Amino acid sequence: MKLNRLVALALLFSVETKAQELIERMEQITVTATAGEHHLIDVESNLSVVDTEALDLIQHEHINQALSRVSGGWISRGNGQEHLTAIRSPVLTGAGGCGAFFIAQDGVSLRAPGFCNTNQLFDANTEQASRIEVLKGPNSTLYGSNAVHGVINVITPDAFNQKFSTVGFSTGPNDYYKGNYSTQFSNEEHAFLLYGNGSHDGGYKDNSGYAQQKINFIHQFQSPLWSTKTVIAATNLNQETAGFIQGFESYKDEGLKTDNPNPEAFRDSQAFRAYSEIKYQVNPTTLYQMTPYVRWTEMEFLQHYLPWQPVEKNAQKSLGVKASIEKQFEHFNWFAGIDADLTEGELEEFQGEAFSTTIPAGMHYDYTVDASVISPSTQLQWLASEALTLSAGVRYDKTEYDYNNHLSAGDACAPTVDNCRFTRPIDQKVDFDEFSYQLSGRLLLADSMSIYGQVSNGYRSPQATELFRLQAGQQVTDLQSEKMTSIELGTRGLLNSLFYDVTLYTMEKENFIFQDTNRHNISNGKTSHFGIEFTLNYMLPNDFYVNANGTFANHQYESSLLISREDINGNEIDTAPQHMGSVQVGWQPQARTRVELEWLHLGNYYLNPENTAEYTGHNLFNLRAAFTLNRHWSVNVRVLNLLDEDYAERADFGFGNYRYFVGEPRSVFASINYMFDE
Repeated sequence: MKLNRLVALALLFSVETKAQELIERMEQITVTATAGEHHLIDVESNLSVVDTEALDLIQHEHINQALSRVSGGWISRGNGQEHLTAIRSPVLTGAGGCGAFFIAQDGVSLRAPGFCNTNQLFDANTEQASRIEVLKGPNSTLYGSNAVHGVINVITPDAFNQKFSTVGFSTGPNDYYKGNYSTQFSNEEHAFLLYGNGSHDGGYKDNSGYAQQKINFIHQFQSPLWSTKTVIAATNLNQETAGFIQGFESYKDEGLKTDNPNPEAFRDSQAFRAYSEIKYQVNPTTLYQMTPYVRWTEMEFLQHYLPWQPVEKNAQKSLGVKASIEKQFEHFNWFAGIDADLTEGELEEFQGEAFSTTIPAGMHYDYTVDASVISPSTQLQWLASEALTLSAGVRYDKTEYDYNNHLSAGDACAPTVDNCRFTRPIDQKVDFDEFSYQLSGRLLLADSMSIYGQVSNGYRSPQATELFRLQAGQQVTDLQSEKMTSIELGTRGLLNSLFYDVTLYTMEKENFIFQDTNRHNISNGKTSHFGIEFTLNYMLPNDFYVNANGTFANHQYESSLLISREDINGNEIDTAPQHMGSVQVGWQPQARTRVELEWLHLGNYYLNPENTAEYTGHNLFNLRAAFTLNRHWSVNVRVLNLLDEDYAERADFGFGNYRYFVGEPRSVFASINYMFDE
């Protein structure tokens, strides 16, 4: 009933699996992650997986290169390792840009509830993950707060399955290079795995680039009754950030492409996580599981996207646990769990020089927030017949914030200044109580064809910055939790050599949190989202294949939000392409040899709520090839932006100007890897 079962099923539909293998596995293989047997066609909701073979071929320098293969998803690339996320949504910015998504490693959130960061995917070692799972739409019953538009879950490798130690090196333009390694040891009961990577990029833009290091250690233990998986993960990023270039279609101007208007911009980020997944199989029908964890993050960066460019420092320390029981009966499967999280978060904002009397020099904000989350949930699956399964679940979430301001309360400006930009509320406690539900089902129409449906809702409590980082005299926010209600209907199956998965969805969001034209945070917005997503995998003769994923969607304002001085009710939400997707045509004669041509399509989208500024979209082609030289050596070559297209990774309209993060020109990357004997 949890995502791990759905993932195990969906992996067997991965793009690398040949049609006959799919048929055999659908007939034979079952999954027992919840002590019950479930055939491959029994998945009750949407699910996309980018698996190990795809990640090995892509060898991504940025996470958006990997997740472009997920229908309905778009990771909008900023400069360096920065990014914004969209899953069945527009690209969301600010606290709502990360608060609407649950982003995790092995089910443990990368950031504490209420303290997300829009760039938090760079905290995870996605480059060496076993797979990346994406659930689209609200899934708060499974994951709690923040699982509004979707879930991204980075799964670490199974140490028992890693039989070889490896070392590799990659190089590319602009002084790009990366080294990666893994080493392992295992016996019947214990397995150890140490792996990581370090990369350096001199930057396509002037005075830009980054150095990044990631390291992971895994210990696993298995016995007939007990199993554990302990993971320690750490990352470090030191980035010299390039800002937007300005001017209509300036990304096409050869004289501006490499300009960096903000050579002083930077971002330094460190993250550490440790957790242990403990399972006790009492008997064939009963499983207990507990995952205690600790989490620490620290970040400092220049807010180059604001004209006055303050420096922000934030940090969080967390302690938590996830506990559950799964029980199988003759015609029912039952799950019950509880999640608890305690976090101490802090934030400072400082400006070296005054920008104006209303935007003064000095400390704008300095506060700490103690947060607690307690969240029980339960889910019941009814095996109504061999063809029909029905599931229902519910979750309760209690979130509390205890805010402590370390500066004088009120405006940050001199007493004689009116309309000060920054306001510090008084010390206060705020709490939120939320319920979520989920109803789903699957009907098997034939041995290899099913339809599935789901009605669910999701929620997110306001982020700490939305509650306490206030402006323009606002002392109390009185915000409500954002809520999303979703209905989806899909079909998946295997028809000869074609695997298909098509989903139709409609979603409505209430209490959308935004900053109005008075720079006050309010939560009375409404938006709607509906569309169709598809994934197709077709096996051709002679080891050729075609894969495709895409989405056609509409994201719309459903109320007259005060984010514009015009009535925007009925307008398309900005940075929300109506159509996007990708196609891969490849040849794979053996497991570690592969050549693939990829087409990426991003449709046009508006840049402002008034729908008066627009980006025309783009089409890109990438060519990738991986070859095995012998049992030890393998190489990988990637030509990105094969046709040298002028495009923007992200287009924006702010402070009266068109602004762009420029897409890089044709680039060639090469990797070589050595695999040691077992």
